[in-house]
Formats: sequence, C-alpha cells, structure tokens
Amino acid sequence: MKTLVKWTVADYHNMIAADILTGRNCELIDGEIIEMSPELPQHYNTAKRGVSYLASLLQGKADVRFNGPITLSNSEPEPDIAIVKLPDSKYDQHHPYAEDIFWLIEVANTSLAKDLLIKKKVYAEAKIPEYWIINLQSKELIVFRHPENGDYLVEMKWQEPIINPLAFPNVDIIVSQLLIYSV
Repeated sequence: MKTLVKWTVADYHNMIAADILTGRNCELIDGEIIEMSPELPQHYNTAKRGVSYLASLLQGKADVRFNGPITLSNSEPEPDIAIVKLPDSKYDQHHPYAEDIFWLIEVANTSLAKDLLIKKKVYAEAKIPEYWIINLQSKELIVFRHPENGDYLVEMKWQEPIINPLAFPNVDIIVSQLLIYSV
C-alpha cells in the first residue's frame, strides 16, 4: 500500500515560488499535484470564445477569468472559465476563493472523466454554487447546481436553448454560443 503525501495550498505556493514546478503543467487537486492534460486547439478556442461571450454578457456584473487558478481549502485548480465577483483588483494579492466564485466552467474533451469525477467533487466540497462542463465530444452542456454534502443535488444535460445562471437569473446565455467551435 502506498502512502501519499498530501500537499497544502501553502506548500504548493512555496513550490511555485521556489521554481520547483516551473515548466510543469500541473494543478493542486485535493492535496495532490496533478498533471494537467495538454490542450488541443478545439479546447482552447472553445474556452477562449466562451470567455469573450460571457464577458460581454456579464460586463459590470462579474469578472470572467480564463485558464486561471482559484484557491480552495486543499486545492488550487485552474478551471477553463471562472465567473467571479468584482472588482477584479481584489485578486491582486490572491486568486479567487470559493466565496468569490459565482460559477465555474470546464471544457472537456480528453479530460471529461476527470471533470465529471474529481473536479466535480472538489467544486461541490468547496460549495461552488454552480459548475458547468462543455462536453466537446457530445456537443452538450452538463450543469451541476446546489452543492450539498460533497456532491451536487442537481445534475442535468441542458436541453434548452437558453440557460440562466443561478447568480444572474435575468441574464440569458445562449447555449449554442458556448458550444461553437471550428472543426
């Protein structure tokens, strides 16, 4: 049986500051340093376009962040898109904490299993109110809402053409705008 060392967020930050992780594409998930999957162009462009689209809809309401870290109790994942509270200057000294986050979006192609199992659990345990996965393989939006006891009470493949995020119920997000990518 292996005994793994669990790293704290402070340990992880110290490794970054000491250049131990320089050149490594990784993130801290549930106390473990996990290598991130390389991004294919389709993944990157879907996330980038999603950020632009959401930023235009949420201007003055939220900061829409692209591929940046968030700091949770024992994790520092880098979701593809994070919609967080304003002002963005509040993140000059630290990454957004769980209480700063409206919702998170992961774009999944090769990372679907990790996003559905590991990241969903981490985000639910941190009580992130809403978590979406853009599934590139099936061209669908998977929505998780209302975290409780380390899981989300609501889990659905979104079938409607418009979704209204819990944080901004009056903002209409056209789902097809999130699923657009070039083949």
